[in-house]
Amino acid sequence: MPSNDVRILAQAAVPTAAVGAAAAVVSGVVAGGKGAVGSVVAALVTVLFMGLGLYVLQRTAKSLPHLFQAMGLMLYAAQILLLFIFLAAFRHTSLFHPRAFAFTLIATTLVWIGSQTVAHMKSKILYVEPESSEGSKPTKTGPSS
Repeated sequence: MPSNDVRILAQAAVPTAAVGAAAAVVSGVVAGGKGAVGSVVAALVTVLFMGLGLYVLQRTAKSLPHLFQAMGLMLYAAQILLLFIFLAAFRHTSLFHPRAFAFTLIATTLVWIGSQTVAHMKSKILYVEPESSEGSKPTKTGPSS
């Protein structure tokens, strides 16, 4: 991954992990050990799903730039759908507290999306690749005179 992509990933993952840790502490106090486990699992699921989505989106941007916007919209919709499916699949589990898991999943997902948006808006990404100055002459386009 290029440095801009890694920077955006880190700027989204760190606040998400911090919110997940805070949620684990709160859930541990409110719902006991199973609440803390549910919050940790939710934070890990969010970082995994969203990090993988960011990676796929960046690969698409490089290989198929004309599909970038449509792919981004489809990817976010698919991520939210997958998170809800994951939530429904583990609704009646006894491994962790389902409500702590659900609330942490929602909170960390919102934090990830917000942090990724802020990181992307602050990054200075070139939209047009500059020509190399080495041995390349600008070519004249248009009608010849």
